[in-house]
Amino acid sequence: MTQKAPTRPPKQRRWIRAVAAIVLCGIGFLLARAPLFRETTVIVDAGGCRLVTDVVDAGEDDAQGYVILFHGLAANKKIMSFIAQGFALQGLRVFVPDLPGHGRTPGPFSFERAETCGDSFVKQMIGRGAVDPKRTILAGHSMGGSIAIKVAARVSVAGVIAISPAPMVTTYGVEKSMLIFTNPPPIPAHTLVLSGSLEPRSIRESARYLLSGENAASGKYEVISYATHAGMLLNRNVVAESQRWAAQPLGIDASVKIPPRLPLIGGVAGLIGIFLLAGPFLREALGKSSLPSVAQGSSAGQAQAYDAMAVRRQDISVRVIAEFVAFAFVAVLILRVWNPFGFVHLFEGDYLAGFLLIAGVGLLAAHYKKIATLWDFNGKHLIGAAFAAVVVPLLIYAWLDLTLTEAWITPARWLRFPAVLLLALPFHAAEELALGPAMRTRQSKTRLAYALVLRAVMWGVLLMGIAALHNGEILLALLAPYVALFCLFQRTGMDVVRSSTGSALAAAIFGAILLAGFSVVVFPIS
Repeated sequence: MTQKAPTRPPKQRRWIRAVAAIVLCGIGFLLARAPLFRETTVIVDAGGCRLVTDVVDAGEDDAQGYVILFHGLAANKKIMSFIAQGFALQGLRVFVPDLPGHGRTPGPFSFERAETCGDSFVKQMIGRGAVDPKRTILAGHSMGGSIAIKVAARVSVAGVIAISPAPMVTTYGVEKSMLIFTNPPPIPAHTLVLSGSLEPRSIRESARYLLSGENAASGKYEVISYATHAGMLLNRNVVAESQRWAAQPLGIDASVKIPPRLPLIGGVAGLIGIFLLAGPFLREALGKSSLPSVAQGSSAGQAQAYDAMAVRRQDISVRVIAEFVAFAFVAVLILRVWNPFGFVHLFEGDYLAGFLLIAGVGLLAAHYKKIATLWDFNGKHLIGAAFAAVVVPLLIYAWLDLTLTEAWITPARWLRFPAVLLLALPFHAAEELALGPAMRTRQSKTRLAYALVLRAVMWGVLLMGIAALHNGEILLALLAPYVALFCLFQRTGMDVVRSSTGSALAAAIFGAILLAGFSVVVFPIS
């Protein structure tokens, strides 16, 4: 008869987990905040656009040239750090502004205003003597890449680098509704266009088109192997190609110098540490679970009873999925005709909030007999769930803001938080009713998988609406991978709340708060 290996007591495991988390956060902070480059933040008032701007260089007072670097849609200046540091290693001084409604720069945002402010920014920097246009490279990623091309067509500079530029022509399967800008100008001389091999073919071919025909002699088109659209910002080959291209018109050393990845490693390490602490904190905030669990000593009858409940849940899954699809279609069709949620003032975040509200209200109406179960709750559970839903994300956003990307919720974004929360709450409540009660058994993973399937079909309908109805909500398509990751963490947390409290309303409030925080951080202010 074999003996089981001794296991550590729960208290000892908690201490080990806490120490590991603190160590990871400490090491991560030291790595992420190491003073490898000189960075200064200034506000540039250009044509009525007060753009918060990072100035990055290697610490030398005399720059060999200048780079003005524009970020993409729903991004910010901090996300561009790896590319900016690559230019700084060449002895260049890099200016990276937050475009309107992004990062620290106030809104409102629109594509036209982003281009106008970008143009005014370049002219203001030249007018102040901060840069010499003959020794300046305009660069950008995605939307920023297109802005760099359009501005360089009006302002003579040394060269242009467009990293995965947003499509500007209706070719290769790109619909007009998905264009950020139209009518691309003649491509400026000495333009480098980079695409990732793992980007959609339509995006690559649209980028290639910029340097075709009469523009073929204006520059170079290059595909970076094994690179996605967002991954281009952290790709060493992108930095290498950009450095070599910038060196040509500026007459500087063309040797490749890759920035260290220590800040990235530190940022990820700290995130892991925070996630290690998040689970225990959430359970402590909610209190001890009152739900049944199947322990090793439980009877076979108990286990079979719980498994039978899970099977019954699976039996109704097809009907529930059909309902979610139907109400998602209704929401998309209504919003195609009329979107009354513009008061949220989040670029395309108003569409998402309205989509969730319409679908959620429809699902609740279809199951009105179950709504009464939402009010079977304990006030402590609601307070604990709301408290945890605010504290944990704020810790994550604060860490991201310190290390990887500007993610702190500014006052302007806080003002939009209550509206998104209230609009998202009905859907999360309907979802919890559809999933049924949580059980602390091996079937809990089945519940999570089922919830993610419901999210996937909802998002699938949303994306089909974007593609088929040409409603122009392209940001929602671009954010799909990040939304999928968010949903995984959010739904895991919601299941912990439901299993710990037994309250569908507490879980719904927890999820809605998380979504509201995510939305006001990610979507530009419009």
